[in-house]
Amino acid sequence: MSLLMRPRCFYYPILLLLLVAAAAADAGGRGAERTYIVRVDADAKPSVYPTHAHWYEAAVMSASAASDDGGAGWPEGGPLIHTYSAAFHGFSARMTPSAAAALASAPGVATVLPERVRRLATTRSPRFLGLLSSPPSALLADSDFGADLVIAIVDTGISPSHHSFHDRGLGPVPSRWRGVCASGPSFPPTSCNRKLVGARFFSKGYEATSGRMNESAEVRSPLDTDGHGTHTASIAAGRYVFPASTLGYARGVAAGMAPKARLAAYKVCWVGGCFDSDILAAFDAAVADGVDVVSLSVGGVVVPYYLDAIAIGAFGATEAGIVVSASAGNGGPGGLTVTNVAPWMATVGAGSMDRAFPANVKLGDGQVLDGVSVYGGPALESGKMYELVYAGASAGGGGGASSSASDGYSASMCLDGSLDPSAVRGKIVVCDRGVNSRAAKGDVVHRAGAVGMVLANGAFDGEGLVADCHVLPATAVGAAAGEKLRKYIASSTKQRPATGTIVFEGTHLGVHPAPFVAAFSARGPNPQSPEILKPDLIAPGLNILAAWPSGVGPAGIPSDTRRTEFNILSGTSMACPHVSGLAALLKAAHPTWSPAAIKSALMTTAYVRDNSNGTMVDESTGAVAGAFDFGAGHVDPMRAMDPGLVYDIAPGDYVNFLCNLNYTEQNIRAITRSQADCRGARRAGHAGNLNYPSMSTTFVAAAEDDDAGAVRRTMRTHFIRRATNVGGGRAVYRASISAPEGCNVTVQPQQLAFRRDGQRLSFTVRVEATVAPGKRMEPGSSEVRSGALTWSDGRHVVRSPIVVTVQAPLQ
Repeated sequence: MSLLMRPRCFYYPILLLLLVAAAAADAGGRGAERTYIVRVDADAKPSVYPTHAHWYEAAVMSASAASDDGGAGWPEGGPLIHTYSAAFHGFSARMTPSAAAALASAPGVATVLPERVRRLATTRSPRFLGLLSSPPSALLADSDFGADLVIAIVDTGISPSHHSFHDRGLGPVPSRWRGVCASGPSFPPTSCNRKLVGARFFSKGYEATSGRMNESAEVRSPLDTDGHGTHTASIAAGRYVFPASTLGYARGVAAGMAPKARLAAYKVCWVGGCFDSDILAAFDAAVADGVDVVSLSVGGVVVPYYLDAIAIGAFGATEAGIVVSASAGNGGPGGLTVTNVAPWMATVGAGSMDRAFPANVKLGDGQVLDGVSVYGGPALESGKMYELVYAGASAGGGGGASSSASDGYSASMCLDGSLDPSAVRGKIVVCDRGVNSRAAKGDVVHRAGAVGMVLANGAFDGEGLVADCHVLPATAVGAAAGEKLRKYIASSTKQRPATGTIVFEGTHLGVHPAPFVAAFSARGPNPQSPEILKPDLIAPGLNILAAWPSGVGPAGIPSDTRRTEFNILSGTSMACPHVSGLAALLKAAHPTWSPAAIKSALMTTAYVRDNSNGTMVDESTGAVAGAFDFGAGHVDPMRAMDPGLVYDIAPGDYVNFLCNLNYTEQNIRAITRSQADCRGARRAGHAGNLNYPSMSTTFVAAAEDDDAGAVRRTMRTHFIRRATNVGGGRAVYRASISAPEGCNVTVQPQQLAFRRDGQRLSFTVRVEATVAPGKRMEPGSSEVRSGALTWSDGRHVVRSPIVVTVQAPLQ
């Protein structure tokens, strides 16, 4: 009998002894309580306890007593924060590190995770993606616009009265729906309707760590007082709204990807962030409520999957047949920045559309610097050139924005209180990007009395630009333009000051090239399991128009008193709900497809060429982008509707994958809630043999004995894949290979002959990478080579990227 299955008379003394011993052995583990998430075996509850909650509370109270804390830091109502039973089995609670360590080693406990804080990571995008409403595209028609599918938005809540969430013309709420409409301040029970079928909020984890929320600044209800959740919800499933625009920009008809899909809002993000215990509670509720898709535009630090609450919650949802779409993060353009990398999630990066909002800087010397903005207030005086100031300029030039030389850095960043009003009044201030938000910089400049702002990228930001709804005439320029601007100001004199103005050109459509990979979009390789290519794909995420709450200004700062029904935002947070909505359409059209099949359809039909017929480029550099930037490519929903073949994955396949990562059975149980036998999995091969729609491998080119600078010239691996025919009846697919540079790639067999729909056939891809004789690689350096395997029956084209990384040894 395990410890947590014993009757109370056994349970208390043994658990107390464990906790006391741990505390005595590690006095340094004592200290302030923090939140931990505890997974337990589902069948481990002793019968003496009437409910799991009673059992969990007893365990935490024992832990607290053993650590000599007495529960002083418990939230009101007791030690438990949340209990979980659907996507996850266990609880979250406050306890000391020493108590948590002892509890983690107790039989019946699968894992103990420390709480982590996560951060939040349209009118044109449906048409850009080919989703026409009249006449309806095939995907919209075949899925009935996503009707009766429920998309969970795990975010900052929702603004229920927005026109994007009206329920006119919708049928009854699906009978299988089991969710609730949680009420609270400014969110009465009548807030939900046949469109917004459910709403909940989860703040206990946030408040357990940060203290009781300030209800003068936040609302204890599902109401969105930030804007992010309303925006993402309408991208996924907003109804058709006309007219729609932001301050006159992007005029047209607003619509989400799945206009008839139902929405359920799960508010987990607050002023202090998005806490794991609350996110896991949202996953648990979403599974129990009966959602079909979970959309999660939240990210954070990448940790092993068994320590990642989002990965664990997503696995439980996937096991229940729910598609989980998550944002890749906004840490680009640097490598190894991608987040939400578990293979059972769709990890979505951000690309552009063929729409732009140019706002160019015209300088007094005749130069014109390209910029972007969606400022919609009073314009600068036509034909007038304004003096330009920049605190980072030399003393003899156009500096003087700060009150002293020591404040130059703060003033160059336009930090709060850094600008001298007498030096900037009536002028255009140049601000370096970074530290504080872009909108906050505009607010600082505006309060100092300047008439305009130019936000200039630094070298790290590259040429990536985001259009913002600034509170004063302002634009953003890339690194090259920023450097020209700074040099121009530095060369000015008091007799010949630097001058310029901003010319706002409105909305431009049909822009080339498009799409490109947004500079901020997080990049691979996958920090946890490089065998799984991440991001999986990209979707529109740059300058996306979507719904906005009536009580929040478009700049998202308290001083912005303007109001607009729609707003333009950028981020992988905006890309993720595009894929969430498309997943709902695919699930409605193909109700028997698994989450993995839906993701496969989206990935293998993605494209990598832009509207100029070149390979998509990286916005930050202008160079050709690669698989670590865009994954399988840019989503193409019309082709995803009929992909021909899919690479399906069952929950047991993920267990084999985890085994081949050399996870322990305890690690795997923390994710899957069940025991794992890894003997068969490890005989089958390696982690790269997960039946994934992409293939990625890393070779370590070991140095040869006779020459420390030369590397091993030939390295080999293989991938086993199993394709399922979903193209309808008999079909013969033939393979074609675009081998990565310096690699030999073969596939066996080279032809797949399917006799019926649903039939599965396996094949093996063998990759041999070579390094040129005598070639030297710097220690620790790497080369990334990309290619693709394509299957085609003459009607369908099923493409899988192949990525080979050759890594030089560290010494």
